[in-house]
Amino acid sequence: MPVYRLTGELRFPAPEEAEPSGLLAFGGDLGSERLLLAYSMGIFPWYEDGSPILWHSPDPRMILLPAKLRISRSLRKTMRDPSFEIRLDGAFEAVIRACARTPRDGQDGTWITDEMIEAYLRLFKLGYAHCVEAWSGGELIGGLYGVSLGGCFFGESMFASLPNASKVAFAALGAQLARWKFDLIDCQVHTDHLARFGATEWPRSQFLSALEKSLAKKTRRGRWQFDSGR
Repeated sequence: MPVYRLTGELRFPAPEEAEPSGLLAFGGDLGSERLLLAYSMGIFPWYEDGSPILWHSPDPRMILLPAKLRISRSLRKTMRDPSFEIRLDGAFEAVIRACARTPRDGQDGTWITDEMIEAYLRLFKLGYAHCVEAWSGGELIGGLYGVSLGGCFFGESMFASLPNASKVAFAALGAQLARWKFDLIDCQVHTDHLARFGATEWPRSQFLSALEKSLAKKTRRGRWQFDSGR
């Protein structure tokens, strides 16, 4: 299948047109409108510094249902450790920059370029991007960030400078999304780490169908806070 070249027009080819690798298109920009359109179609940017913007829609897709989040007994114990403090939307820029600095297995550099950081900071200011932070002793030790549309949270990246920090942050987010009746957490591609939380691979067609229904829900925009109810 061809890899489509995007122009200034605000549109994407159908996700089903992606290559077997998931690569769908290149070019375009990281403006907020284009990013939000991409996520609403099950497409996300992923590329290295110095290359054109690459847009992906992998098949299968790694998905977690918040209502079926699995938290191990040992992780629950860690979450009760008073030395951990978990916050929402308190340090977005610090989280995304820490994600960019974190080495990844099999990668020489980072795909979170300065251009990407600025793009997601704009989405955060618009109330569409969010972060979860793990703190200990006043120090940011882990976290993750992503984008929220309708009843779907699209996870982007996470980091941890101390063991279990990102796991605690992800578990806290998943539990909160379940309380808010979110339908989906898009984990993009398979990792053993996410599978332990209950994420499974879905055919892209199944994900896109579920996403369409989920987007009918009202987007929870603005700064998020943990709560125990709706």
